[in-house]
Amino acid sequence: MSEPKLNKVAEITLLFWLMKIVATTLGETLGDYLSMTLNLGYAIGIVITLLFFLTVLTIQILTHRYTPLFYWLVIIATTTLGTEISDFLDRSLHLGYTMGSLVLFSGLILTLVLWKKRFKTLQVYPIADKNKEIYYWTAILFSNSLGTAFGDYLSDVIGLSYLNGAMVTAGIILLVVVLHYLTKINRIILFWIAFIFTRPFGATFGDFLTKPITKGGLDLGTLNASIVSILLMTVLIYVSHRNSIKDQTS
Repeated sequence: MSEPKLNKVAEITLLFWLMKIVATTLGETLGDYLSMTLNLGYAIGIVITLLFFLTVLTIQILTHRYTPLFYWLVIIATTTLGTEISDFLDRSLHLGYTMGSLVLFSGLILTLVLWKKRFKTLQVYPIADKNKEIYYWTAILFSNSLGTAFGDYLSDVIGLSYLNGAMVTAGIILLVVVLHYLTKINRIILFWIAFIFTRPFGATFGDFLTKPITKGGLDLGTLNASIVSILLMTVLIYVSHRNSIKDQTS
């Protein structure tokens, strides 16, 4: 009897969503640190974060089983690169957050349609096939970029404060949770909605930590906020690694 294929991605649990939010907060503050604090600009920021993304993604694709450190480094890379892509579309190409969000939403939908056409399902766990995993990470990159653009849309276009923007996206996430448990709406659709909106929640929370007090933030600075997020993410990756070892030995 042949051995079953091994899974390559994280299981969707409460810990997953907590780590996703922290990773997106880190992506927002780290992306802003590169492009604005270091004044590298959005184009150079995209080059740096794209190289990081491609490096950790290659490592993740070449591994044979789910490894929390590699998996979450790719998630962090997509959130950081997503911040640069969103800002590049808005501020360098001058598309604005509304048009930028539409472009990224179209990219996400196209990726999901091609994924469904190729594999007949959009199941996000477990995943072992390398080709399916590429679709998975492409969809995640688009969704994190879209989430960044939407978070900025709430604050810069609608005019919500960073804290109010976080509360709006938190409300949407809570609604998805309620729909998950009380309705029969397709679980995969709910997953991608929640995945998209945890990005602007993390992004607006990251802005809340870093922006000046006069703009409704805490003025911690992008570097300090990034360090705090890195430390917290390190602890959560350790917890995930311990849980993964227990699952493999049970």
